[in-house]
Amino acid sequence: MTWHGVLPIYKPRGMTSHDVVGRIRRIAGQKRVGHTGTLDPEVEGVLPICLGQGTRVVEYIQDLPKRYRGRLKLGIATDTEDQTGTVIEDKPFNRSLVKEEIKQIFSSFLGEIEQIPPMYSAVRVQGKRLYDLAREGKVVERKPRKATIYELTCIDFQNGEYPEIEFDVLCSKGTYVRTLCVDIGKAWDTPAHMTSLTRIESGSFHLESCFTLEEVADLQAKGRLDDALVPIGEAISHFPSLVISEQEGRDVLDGKPIRVDQLVTRDAELIRVYTEAGRFCAIYRLVEDGIAKPEKVFRDVE
Repeated sequence: MTWHGVLPIYKPRGMTSHDVVGRIRRIAGQKRVGHTGTLDPEVEGVLPICLGQGTRVVEYIQDLPKRYRGRLKLGIATDTEDQTGTVIEDKPFNRSLVKEEIKQIFSSFLGEIEQIPPMYSAVRVQGKRLYDLAREGKVVERKPRKATIYELTCIDFQNGEYPEIEFDVLCSKGTYVRTLCVDIGKAWDTPAHMTSLTRIESGSFHLESCFTLEEVADLQAKGRLDDALVPIGEAISHFPSLVISEQEGRDVLDGKPIRVDQLVTRDAELIRVYTEAGRFCAIYRLVEDGIAKPEKVFRDVE
């Protein structure tokens, strides 16, 4: 049997996102599996995994904002910008933080920012991954990349020689939270690094609704993998939906244009199309007044 949909997986520490994809391929017994946004090996949390026809909506899920809960330490910098690296600077902070000061510093990072990708990242420069160059002891020039910080909140903090701050951040795709921690340290003119990170939301997927790999394997063994699988249409619920007749549904599955009430789109370019019986048929794009054309048709998903 081929499964179609999205599995909200809780990725543990010590595994790459690709490792998780490999495990799900073996558990589900199918090759067509993909993830929706890389998590570093030492980062845990929400990792939506797409199966079968679900892999065709990866781009729409990975483009959505993501929320993280993390900790940063002031006074120490590492070559990886997180707790896994080698210490490259040690400069005790030696003063007490207060919440208002943290709030003021955090507020300065809200909105669109620029980040220099860390050397230990998967970005390619002249055809080579940065982390491969870093492992060779090389440091190369990297172009800044834009990211957006929607929310940045201090949850708790501890003073001491090397103060630690627990934070919550809602950010755009492509944000390096490790680098954000380093840049927050620079705002205090002190070295800093990230000590832990958990992704608690990825688009509409939340930590509470995730399954461990062991739980997914157990469900599959019991023939109940459907219990964990989110239908494709529901996985992209940020797009407005349109319900059409069964006859119109057959036209949609044949890829024919349809007329759409503009109120349905709510200023969105893409819409989910369902039949009255509840079958998810397609993603359509509004191309002109009242007319939508197929972006992706899902004929093989009942």
